[in-house]
Amino acid sequence: MKESVAFYSEGMKLAGDIYVPDDPYDGLRPGVVLCGGYTGVKEVYAPDFAARLADAGYVCMAFDYKGWGGSDGPANRLDPYGRVWDSFAAATVLSERDDVDAERVGVLGWSYGGATAIWLAATDPRIRCVAVVVTIGNGRRWMEGVRSEEEVAALRERAAKDRLARVQTGESEAAPPPTVLYMSAREKELWAAARAGSAVVPAPVPLEFIDETMVFHPEWVVDKIAPRPLLLIATEKDGVTPPEESRSLYELAGDPKKLVMIPECGHFEIYFGEPFDQACTETVAWFDSHL
Repeated sequence: MKESVAFYSEGMKLAGDIYVPDDPYDGLRPGVVLCGGYTGVKEVYAPDFAARLADAGYVCMAFDYKGWGGSDGPANRLDPYGRVWDSFAAATVLSERDDVDAERVGVLGWSYGGATAIWLAATDPRIRCVAVVVTIGNGRRWMEGVRSEEEVAALRERAAKDRLARVQTGESEAAPPPTVLYMSAREKELWAAARAGSAVVPAPVPLEFIDETMVFHPEWVVDKIAPRPLLLIATEKDGVTPPEESRSLYELAGDPKKLVMIPECGHFEIYFGEPFDQACTETVAWFDSHL
């Protein structure tokens, strides 16, 4: 069962969906906040994760970040630290429900939302368990490490021009996501195919995304999650968020922790078929063990 909710973060109204297990239950259930990816709205991937978690007895909350989907705010900004506050607000809504045990609230994030989930858990003691799928640990390393020297120079020049334009005009140039976020040729094909025929059309992303990401490093705080448990799931052939990002987070994190590496799988393939089943099985098992 899905319930639509509205709530506020930093004074702006956000749209959310709460997924409740269908089976009757008199007691309090554990809850999980779902943090979507960088161009993700609550209708993309979140319903699939929520369905698996709800079947396992968890109340889940998905939501649109400020400026995305049905939420108020400047359109389509990344605003990584603002997204942490959005997730903090969502955790408050979820933990205050009459059917949720506030002492058993976890967070699941995927792609850029995994970085959000790590920062949320590191700074919010209400989060008791964390699961992260195909994410990043260091924004600058992620943006520059997958590019050639020429591509890095072009990226920096593009960011510098937009940085100046923002202070002069108050506006950032918008561009299609694949031209801002690095994707291998194979990942671009998968990204386009996954969205073919979808009612949700990815919006252009302001180029301020580059500067915002260059100063957002979840590995700075991942050690603050312990002794709460952290699960990291990565894919060996990820052409968007390289597996080295998850390995770095794992090395820096405290115990208890677990790193699952899915072979022969790319970034967008994790959301479908057998890789998705494995990711969900690992996630549910992790929450079952620790929530």
